[in-house]
Amino acid sequence: MKPLAILSLIVLLSNSWAHDFGTLIFEDSFERVESQELKDEPGNEWTTSSDKTAKGYKEVDLRDGHMYIYTHAKANHATSVRHAFKFKDGTLGLRFKLEDKDDILTLNFADMDLKTVWAGHLFKVTIGTNDVKVTDQKTGEMNLKLRNARKEGTITEHQKALISQKNATFPNKLKTRQWHQVYTTIKGDELTITIDSKIVGSFKSKGFAHETKGLLRLLVAKNAYVDDVKIWRRQ
Repeated sequence: MKPLAILSLIVLLSNSWAHDFGTLIFEDSFERVESQELKDEPGNEWTTSSDKTAKGYKEVDLRDGHMYIYTHAKANHATSVRHAFKFKDGTLGLRFKLEDKDDILTLNFADMDLKTVWAGHLFKVTIGTNDVKVTDQKTGEMNLKLRNARKEGTITEHQKALISQKNATFPNKLKTRQWHQVYTTIKGDELTITIDSKIVGSFKSKGFAHETKGLLRLLVAKNAYVDDVKIWRRQ
């Protein structure tokens, strides 16, 4: 076999292995145009929170084949862009770009049928320019018993310690105004974050092993670009 052919085969096999996450169940490259510019119109069955949290003002814009997410000045909550899916174990992959050093993109996984947590929150991955934070919300901060105790001022030191054990922060420097690739892989009770081909960190917690992950929320408090969203299911 010719050297060039061998090299091409190696690259092909390498790429195949690197993206062997299971069965691809959803993808979106945002290569479409909105019919108007007054309201959110992300398309492809995405929904947004703007009607409830930003008085209907536009907070999601399709620009040059990317999805630009921002929070309107009159909003009372970070913008939430949502899409349904279903897996127990799987991987979320997407490209993203942060405009400024204090911008943050949060990948929030939820099960809206779960009534023991606030608003279906299972866990989240918070990506900033200096670090990545992974949080088990199901057995931590969004567990209704713990959340209510905190709101009512009756939370115990033991409960505070329990919540603090449900997250991990990994240092990771990112350049602004530059595209980055992230993969979030859930396998049993372990969640692994890979950014730009480097494993940033892995964290184990019971909430990650929830049987049915059913909703992805992209949460943006300021600005972020998102593109090439893909979801793979292992089981």
